[in-house]
Amino acid sequence: MDFTALCNSIFGRAIADYHKADHVDTPIFNPYPPQDIEAYLYLKNWIDTVQWHLEDIIRDPAIDPVEALAIKRRIDKSNQDRTDLVERIDSYFLDKYKEVKPLPGATINTESPAWAIDRLSILALKIYHMQQEAARSDCEPEHRARCQEKLRVLTEQQADLSTAIGQLLDDIAAGRKYMKVYKQMKMYNDPSLNPILYGKK
Repeated sequence: MDFTALCNSIFGRAIADYHKADHVDTPIFNPYPPQDIEAYLYLKNWIDTVQWHLEDIIRDPAIDPVEALAIKRRIDKSNQDRTDLVERIDSYFLDKYKEVKPLPGATINTESPAWAIDRLSILALKIYHMQQEAARSDCEPEHRARCQEKLRVLTEQQADLSTAIGQLLDDIAAGRKYMKVYKQMKMYNDPSLNPILYGKK
């Protein structure tokens, strides 16, 4: 199984596992050994799946403002966890390809492998939920038809992105491209960099 097929399989498993209870407070039971790349991929998609549903909940026009603020704080933490995990996945690739010598003329990609995999994880969620919409029995046929067409596009996009990530990894392994990873350096969560936070001291 190539790497993107592995990703898509694990993302599908995480999404299915979450929806057994379908609740944002469902505990995660990661089935993979903690330091394996499979465990990182499962956790990555689990974080994305929980956040997907938090984003749904916070858009309820009747939501209590106190609850909305608590969810916003939770989404902020989720975004930081997601970023940290993407950087951990990139560290896996940096280590995997550390002995590869870039060829003369090797180029850098616009995004690292892990950030492309981040998009693949979100696509898996879009596909799952669009499938749910396309199969709804409580809506008009026109709604289902529109969703079926969107599902077709999303599935095509997933195939294209999977191919592109596979090609990128092949190019890095062969030295045609090289990895250069920049940390996100998010400032709003850092008490020493966010003026609202350090100004309150």
